[in-house]
Amino acid sequence: MDKKILAAGMQKGFVGVVVAYFLAIALGILAGIWENHYLMIVVQFISTVFIRLFKFLSIPIICVSIISSLSTLSQNNESAKIFRHTIFYTLSTTILAACVAASLYVLFTPANVAVTGTAPDISNKLGSHSYLDYVESIVPDNFITPFQTANVLSVLLIAAAVGIAIAKMPRESKNQDLMITFFKASQDVLFTLVNWLIVVLPIGIFAFVASLAQEVSHGVSLGGLGTYFALVISANLIQMFIVIPAFLMFKGFNPIKVAKGMLPALALAFFSKSSAATLPVTMRCAQQNLGEKPQVAQFVLPMCTTINMNGCAAFIFLTVVYLMQNAGIDIHPGVIVAWIFIATLAAIGNAGVPMGCFFLSASLLASMNVPILLMGVILPFYAVVDMIETSLNVWSDSSVSAMVDKDMKELDAVMAAK
Repeated sequence: MDKKILAAGMQKGFVGVVVAYFLAIALGILAGIWENHYLMIVVQFISTVFIRLFKFLSIPIICVSIISSLSTLSQNNESAKIFRHTIFYTLSTTILAACVAASLYVLFTPANVAVTGTAPDISNKLGSHSYLDYVESIVPDNFITPFQTANVLSVLLIAAAVGIAIAKMPRESKNQDLMITFFKASQDVLFTLVNWLIVVLPIGIFAFVASLAQEVSHGVSLGGLGTYFALVISANLIQMFIVIPAFLMFKGFNPIKVAKGMLPALALAFFSKSSAATLPVTMRCAQQNLGEKPQVAQFVLPMCTTINMNGCAAFIFLTVVYLMQNAGIDIHPGVIVAWIFIATLAAIGNAGVPMGCFFLSASLLASMNVPILLMGVILPFYAVVDMIETSLNVWSDSSVSAMVDKDMKELDAVMAAK
């Protein structure tokens, strides 16, 4: 009886959350179309505050979660197993995303576009940075700067080093247990803060939607780039609705149930355009709605936020290859195969922040001396592409975490049977 009451309460709670989200979305659309000057100032303020709050929580959560997971490596080998399964699913889904993009490019090669001097020049935003600069920036030169600059890759590297160092500490000194307890307690504090933020999340959704509705209401002409944008969006949608669900069904999941449990995270990802900022909500949904083991969700999701970029792999491939084609470079099968792997590696090395894929693609092109003026034409439309990409990234992260969690539970069952 108690279980039925609890289930009914959870169902009512879920319905209430869905109603709140849809109400926030509807009001946001109306506010964006109305476009009242003073209201939009408030909307912009709310959007900025929520993004700052999620970024404030996401970096510490990434750090503490990775440290907590890796620090227990010496106590059991489950963390190592989780790591191996996470890497397998991450590489598999990311490479497939690049392959889907490559297939669409071969089937529906977009026509070249004559770029005029009126296109915005973004080269001044890139400076002389190349992809090697991205790799170099991963290595921190001090302990504090990566946290101040929200360099997710550097934070991940620091957290991994600290976690492994704690795991290698001698057990007899009791210092290891003290450090593990400290970071697990810190994790509990952070998730309490996340729960408070979740309560007022519909207010943030309202502001995000209003900002988007205002941009869309202005309208822009796609011109000859229509095919390119159709390919980018199609690649993301195929990965989102066909490839990832196929992975889930192969592992025995109902994709609709998984998506239903992750709805708050997917909604926030769509409007915030940042998988790193969405991480606190993603982890909460995985544990509370999907019932994942904390040691799995708290290890897999922070890692996936940094390295599992399905949408970014598709965007990098299509954008770089299309601009190379537009610059007169011959796109033969060898180039396509090479860029499938380059796009995969580049996506893995991209931080989950707004417009991260855009500027990484531009940097890759600039490092090859390919004209990037066309990126200025793509820029006005990238906001919508970025929203779909981020939703795909978080959907893929959630699916990888769910599959790894099931693998770990199956291994536990086998060990228990022995």
